[in-house]
Amino acid sequence: MSTILFDQIAYGPIKSRRLGMSLGVNLLPTNQKLCSFECIYCECGFTKKIMGSKMPTREQVKMALEAKLKEMQAQGLKLDVFTFAGNGEPTMHPEFPGVIDDTIALRNQYFPEAKISVLSNATMIGREDVFNALLKVDNNILKLDSGIDATAKLIDQPNSPTYSVEKQIELLKRFNGNFILQTIFLRGEYNGQVVDNTTPEEIAAWTEAVRQIRPKQVMVYQVDRETPVPGLEKLTNEELSRLAQPVRDLGISVLVA
Repeated sequence: MSTILFDQIAYGPIKSRRLGMSLGVNLLPTNQKLCSFECIYCECGFTKKIMGSKMPTREQVKMALEAKLKEMQAQGLKLDVFTFAGNGEPTMHPEFPGVIDDTIALRNQYFPEAKISVLSNATMIGREDVFNALLKVDNNILKLDSGIDATAKLIDQPNSPTYSVEKQIELLKRFNGNFILQTIFLRGEYNGQVVDNTTPEEIAAWTEAVRQIRPKQVMVYQVDRETPVPGLEKLTNEELSRLAQPVRDLGISVLVA
């Protein structure tokens, strides 16, 4: 299956189905994926190590962003959001907190109405500097794809052997609701195992995790682009809405994308 890599630090702007007119920011190498997960649905594909690949420096990110913002301003373009995602997990960048500070300053100078979003798998939120940086952004969007350990590990394939849903729930509680929880729902098969986080058992466990975490919003979505694992089923918006209803019943806002 074909996959996508972003060959620039700042790319777009593009119309995001969830966030509006978005300027993407890639803090990872421009020629390979670098992530703490190997999600079976990742549009960037599975990791292929390439010798000599490097992350951009904080200064390189700042320069690329400022050049892009000047260009957009000169063209009279609109910007709703800066979106940190790119070729993997953005919070793995060693200068991530400083990059966020620079982005806030540039946003205030060029597009003060724009929001700053970080799409993260939440594996680095145990680091205090990453945690504090995420508290500064407008849309801190953190992943939890299942309330059941075995399913989360099958779908997300975390690199760390110590990853657990229970641990993630405790770390997410530290935000005191100041974040958006993101979950993908899918069905299919991987390595001879059934993949399905939509069963009644799964939804009950996921809903209980959300109840404990109490995010300000839950964002649910489905497979939209080609994936490294073939045959993953794309759910309908109606089915997503039905699966998310127990979370709505908790009084928590749900966005179906």
